Amino acid sequence: MHELVRRATTKTDTGPTLFDEVSARLPLFDGLTGDSVERLSSSGYGRGLLTASLRARLRKAGFADMGALVRASPTDLLAVRKIGPLRVAALRTHLLGELARMVPGARADHDTEATQRRRLERLRNAPTATLSLEPSLRARLARAFTTGADLAQRRRTEIGTNLGIASVDLDRIVVALMRAVQPAPSPATSDIRTRDDGVEQDAGDRLDRAELLKERDREWDAAAPAAEARPRGRS
Repeated sequence: MHELVRRATTKTDTGPTLFDEVSARLPLFDGLTGDSVERLSSSGYGRGLLTASLRARLRKAGFADMGALVRASPTDLLAVRKIGPLRVAALRTHLLGELARMVPGARADHDTEATQRRRLERLRNAPTATLSLEPSLRARLARAFTTGADLAQRRRTEIGTNLGIASVDLDRIVVALMRAVQPAPSPATSDIRTRDDGVEQDAGDRLDRAELLKERDREWDAAAPAAEARPRGRS
């Protein structure tokens, strides 16, 4: 069956692979410690890339600082007005640079290629027969693909056409791959919006923090060179 899928694939196949779809819905970074996320959060948006207008749009969308941004997915960010794929890539580069200044070795550990390698490795260690899917669907996939990585590197059109799998089941497959690729939760990566004792910060604390970050942004804007030309539309 696997050979059948391979023979039916041609050079004219286009569109994202299932792994591309999974990556678009997972956080920009994974495997960060709670301390690293906390330090990013306390630094606001960092320096050097974000214009005042972009910071305002991100805040309005609920991304209050870099701690929130590293846990956002590309899909989350693309939903923000005037943010397109190029700007998502620029945001990730900016976040990686800020992280690298704080954590030795972070650039090598968390660049895009390293992150994708880790995720694919998790899928290689996940037999297709163990994916969290309805048994009959899982059995059909397991006859064609040995591991989650084999499956994830195919496109919807290949799987749908060659295995006769409906679009709604393809959506379920993407979700199952997402579950397989995510690292196990750890107390070290708990939500930074809570105190150590698990009690959510009160409204006064959050307002004070927001004002502090806004004041820092104003100081950095005042110290920066002339504002860059703002791109039009989504980039």
